Amino acid sequence: MNQEKFKKINKACFLDRDGVINEDIGYLHRSEDFRWIKGAIEAIKLLKKNNYLVIVITNQSGVGRGYYTSNDVKNLHKWMNKVLKENDVQINDFFFSEDLPSNDRESRRKPSPKMIDEAVEKYNLDKGRCFMVGDKLSDLETARNASIKGFLFEGGDLSVKIGKILKDHL
Repeated sequence: MNQEKFKKINKACFLDRDGVINEDIGYLHRSEDFRWIKGAIEAIKLLKKNNYLVIVITNQSGVGRGYYTSNDVKNLHKWMNKVLKENDVQINDFFFSEDLPSNDRESRRKPSPKMIDEAVEKYNLDKGRCFMVGDKLSDLETARNASIKGFLFEGGDLSVKIGKILKDHL
């Protein structure tokens, strides 16, 4: 008997980090410099209420440039989830690329779909039920390259944007 068809299929929202969850200050790696985007915590709660996994996909070339370490990035992500846990919500996972901008076809850096593809495999996601929200055109290109829907966040209240996406597009 084929067990594949009995596996749970999950859906996910992929969020860019800098400029979507937090203010983009450039090379953020310390919690004391972190500032939540308006409505970010509420947006994550809304996604969870609608049974979405919340997965962060972020380029962190500051590691490749030697500005900070991958442990600094991981510690910041742990801190983010600590704050979120105090608000009764969590991000399911964080994927980040340390790669510098280049034309390297092996790079995991957005707009490559590799980080999304890794998450799809890890969580048995149905791409048809996934979407990405980012603040740059390269985020939309990442979504397109991964064959999922992509939405541009141009500032304001993230929970309003997520609510509109869930209502109008999914």
